[in-house]
Amino acid sequence: MDMVMKLGATNAVVIFTKSSCCISHSIETLIRSFGANPTIYELDTHPNGKQMEKALIELGCQPSVPAIFMGKELVGGANEIMSLNVRGKLKQLLIRANAIWV
Repeated sequence: MDMVMKLGATNAVVIFTKSSCCISHSIETLIRSFGANPTIYELDTHPNGKQMEKALIELGCQPSVPAIFMGKELVGGANEIMSLNVRGKLKQLLIRANAIWV
């Protein structure tokens, strides 16, 4: 779990994904549409991917991907990101995380 938390704090936005997950791709595209440049960790191609996936599940991510960290904190998965976007709060969260400047 420590490795996931450390990796989640390495950039303003960090997304844990799987290369075959279309929802992960959609979330990445949404976040990039605001001008953010997230760090992406694909668990199915990363050497420690299975351990990282287990840690994400322990942190409460169900399903394990996508898991999004912003401003060094776990925001959640696709449902949380889409909810923030629909409520108009995703942009503000990206600004507070220093992922974008307006």
